[in-house]
Amino acid sequence: MLSTIADSYAALQTNFHWNIPTQYNIGIDVCDKWALREPQRLALIHVSADGSRRDYSFAEIKEQSDRLGTLLRSLDVQPGERIGILLPQAPETAIAHVAAYKIGAIAIPLFALFGVEALEYRLRDSGTRVVITNNSGAAKLAQIRERLPALRAILNMDGAAPGTLDLHQALARSSSDLSPVNTRADDPAVIIYTSGTTGQPKGALHAHRVLLGHLPGVEMSHNLFPQEADRIWTPADWAWIGGLLDVLLPAWHHGVAVVAHRFEKFTGEAAFQLLQDYGIRNSFLPPTALKMMRTVRDPQTRWKFQLRSVASGGESLGMELLDWGRQTFGLTINEFYGQTECNMTVSSCAAIMTCQPGAIGRAAIGHEIAIVDTQGQPVPHGSDGNIAVRRPDPVMFLGYWNNPQATADKFVGDWLLTGDTGRMDETGYIRFVGRDDDVITSAGYRIGPGEIEDNILQHAAVRMVAVIGAPDPQRTEIVVAIVVLNDGYRGDDALKRELQEHVKLRLAAHEYPREIYFVDDLPMTTTGKVIRRTLRDQVQQWRAQSQTV
Repeated sequence: MLSTIADSYAALQTNFHWNIPTQYNIGIDVCDKWALREPQRLALIHVSADGSRRDYSFAEIKEQSDRLGTLLRSLDVQPGERIGILLPQAPETAIAHVAAYKIGAIAIPLFALFGVEALEYRLRDSGTRVVITNNSGAAKLAQIRERLPALRAILNMDGAAPGTLDLHQALARSSSDLSPVNTRADDPAVIIYTSGTTGQPKGALHAHRVLLGHLPGVEMSHNLFPQEADRIWTPADWAWIGGLLDVLLPAWHHGVAVVAHRFEKFTGEAAFQLLQDYGIRNSFLPPTALKMMRTVRDPQTRWKFQLRSVASGGESLGMELLDWGRQTFGLTINEFYGQTECNMTVSSCAAIMTCQPGAIGRAAIGHEIAIVDTQGQPVPHGSDGNIAVRRPDPVMFLGYWNNPQATADKFVGDWLLTGDTGRMDETGYIRFVGRDDDVITSAGYRIGPGEIEDNILQHAAVRMVAVIGAPDPQRTEIVVAIVVLNDGYRGDDALKRELQEHVKLRLAAHEYPREIYFVDDLPMTTTGKVIRRTLRDQVQQWRAQSQTV
C-alpha cells in the first residue's frame, strides 16, 4: 500500500517495496479480513434496475460466500477447477468471486451480453465446471450445453429454470461453515479473456497476487486511495479486468464500499444522477462513458456531486476531455494504462504529479516500464517503441491458458511487450501513441491516431471519432477519419472540408484526414474500445463501392 499523505512521486517511491506473502488468498483478504475486524462495515450498495437500494455488510458477504463455497464443494468443484460467473454487476457476482477464491477454484468472469458463440468458445477453452448465472444466461447456455462436456452444473440466481439449480434455494440449505484453502500467492485465481482486438480472445491466467500488484496503480489513479469517506463506482462491467481488479476487489481490500448498478442503457444523465444520489467519491469512467457524459449540458448546475477522484483508461483521453473534466468535476481525470495480461502499470496522480498534455502518466510505483525496440532494447527518450514491463512483477499474468506459444511470444527476454506503441520523456512521463497495428505510416511519417482523434473531437459537430490508416500507392497510407456527428449536423462535403482544415490548422498539415466517412456508430469491443480492424474492412468496402459507382 502506498502512503496516503505523500506530496511527490519521489516520496511515493521512497522505501516502497512489494509485500507479497507466500500464502495469500484474495477471498480472505477482501472479505473475511473485514468480516472479522468490523462485521457491520459497509461493503456493497446495490442499486436495482427499479431504483431500490440494498446494503450489504462484509459479514453478510462472508456468510453468503461461505454458503456458496460449501455448495460448490458439494458439486465436486476441486481447487484449480474453473467456475464461470455470467452475471452483470450484482451482489451474487461479487459473492461468486469471493467464494471461488476461497475454495481455491479459478473464476472465469463472463460478460452478461456475450452471445452463445462467445460463451461457447470461452467455456470450452477453459473447461469450466460450474456456471453461476441468471435466466438470460441460462437461456444462452441451454443452446450450447451439449457441446460443453466439462460443464457439470448451472446455478441460476433467478430460480430454477430447465437444466439449472435454484441458486438462492441451494444457498439457504448450504452450510456457512467453510474452511478456505490456504492458497499460495502464485496459485491461479482467475482467467480473464482478452477483448479480442487482435485475433481470437486468449485466456489470461492470473494468480492471487494479481490483486496486490494492482494496488499501487489503483491508489495513484484515485489520488492516494483510500481517503476518509471514499465510496467508489464504475459503469465498467465486473466481467472485465477494469471493473473487477481496478474497482471491486481493490476497494474491498481497503474496506471501501462499492456501489453496484447495471444501467439497462448507459446515458450521461443517468450517470450524473447516480453520482449525486449515492454520494460517490471515486469513479473509474472509461473514455466512452466520459464522451457520452460530455454531451450532457451544464451537469455541474443540474446535479450536486462531489467526486474526489476520477480515473480513466483503455484509450488516451486527449486534452479536450481532460479540460472538460476539470470544468465539470473540478478535478483532473487521472489516466492509467495497462492490459488484461499486465494491468495498471502506468498512472497519473494529480494529487502529486503535474499533468503533462498528451501523457498517460508515469510508471506506477513498483513497476519497471521501458520503451523498447523489437529486440527488447530501450530506445532513446522521445523515440517511439513498444511499451514494455519487466518481469517478475506481481501484477503480471502467469500465462495464456493452454497456450504456451502465445505466452512465449509475449516476451522478449525479461520484457513483456504490450504491443502498444509509446514514447517516454526524460522525466519518465509516457505518451501513448497507439497499438502497433494502429500506427499510420504516411509519406515517411509515423502518425498515432490518438492526437488526431482528440483534435477532431474538439469540433462542435463531432460526437465520436476514430482514425485509421488506409492503403495509398503514393504515401503508403493516408489518414482516414470515421465520424459520428452530434444531433443537428449534416455529414456533407462542406463539413468534411471544415474538419480537414480544423486538423491542418490546429495540428499538422501532414496529419489531416484525406478521407472522412460519417457513420451512426463505431464498432466497439464490449470493453468500449474501438475495433479498428473492423473499420479498416469497412473503409475498404466503401472505397470499392465508390469505384463501381
